[in-house]
Amino acid sequence: MAIYQADQAASCFVTVGGDSIAYRKIGAGSPLLLTNRLRGTLDTWDPLFLEGLAQEHTVITFDYPGVGYSGGVLPTDLDALGRLVIGLADALGLDRFAIGGWSWGGIVAQVVVTDHPERLTQAVIMGANPPGKNEIPIQQAFLDRALKPVNDLADEEVLFFVPDSPRSVAAARASHERIHARPGVVDRIPSTMPEFMRYFKAVEGFRSDEEDRRGALAGTSVPILLLCGDHDISAAAGNWYPMIGAFPRAQLLVLGDAGHAPQHEYPELAARYINTFLDAGTS
Repeated sequence: MAIYQADQAASCFVTVGGDSIAYRKIGAGSPLLLTNRLRGTLDTWDPLFLEGLAQEHTVITFDYPGVGYSGGVLPTDLDALGRLVIGLADALGLDRFAIGGWSWGGIVAQVVVTDHPERLTQAVIMGANPPGKNEIPIQQAFLDRALKPVNDLADEEVLFFVPDSPRSVAAARASHERIHARPGVVDRIPSTMPEFMRYFKAVEGFRSDEEDRRGALAGTSVPILLLCGDHDISAAAGNWYPMIGAFPRAQLLVLGDAGHAPQHEYPELAARYINTFLDAGTS
C-alpha cells in the first residue's frame, strides 16, 4: 500500500483561545487550511486527496476544540467558530490563506468568508449547503447512518458515496482503506449524542441565518469554488442553484456519480480542480 505524507505527518499543537488545538501540515506553497466535517478528525481525511493538494500548497488540517486530538469544548456559536479559525491562522503565522471546508466544515468555511473576508485569498466549499433556508432537505437515510456511534464501510457508502453505483462503492472501499491504514482512526471520532448536539446547534444558527450570511456570501469579493456531488443526500447541489446569477465570484462544479464526499470519491481529480482554482489567483 502507498505511503502518504498525511500518514507520516506528526500532530503538532498550538494554543487558541486557551485550548490546545492539534494540527498537521504537509506540502509546500501557499497555505490551504481545511475545516472538517461533523465527527471528522485529523485522521479521517483521505490521504490521497491531501497528497494531491500538497503537491502545490501547504495543506493544514486541524481538530476542533473537544474533537480528536484537541482539548476544550466544541463551540456552538457561528461567530466563535469563525474566530477559532482566525485564531488558529494567527497562531500559525498565516496572514492571508485559502480555506477549504467539507460538510459541517463547509459551514465553518462560509462563516470565515462572510465574517473575515480580508484574511482569505479563496474558498473551496465541498458538500455543504448555503446559509439560510434551502429547498432540498437532508434525506432520512443520511441521518439514520450519521448518528450511529461508529460508522463502518457500509455506512460510509450511504453517507458519502452512491450505494447503488458499483463504481462509487469501489471508490468508497478504496478511500476507506486509505484512511484506515493509519491505526486507531475510530478511537478519537466523536460518538455520543451530547457531542453530536453541539454540532447541531451550530447548524441551527446557520439555517436560521439571522445575520443574513446568505446575502453576505452572495456579494462577497472572495473567489469561491463550490464542489458538489450529484447524488449528495445531505447537501444537494441544487440548493446552490437559486444563488447562481447573484454570486459573481463563485464557480459551481458538480461531479457525476458522486455523493457527499466528492473529494474522497475522486481524490486526485478533485485535488487537481482545487489546485487549478487556487493557482488562478484572486483576479
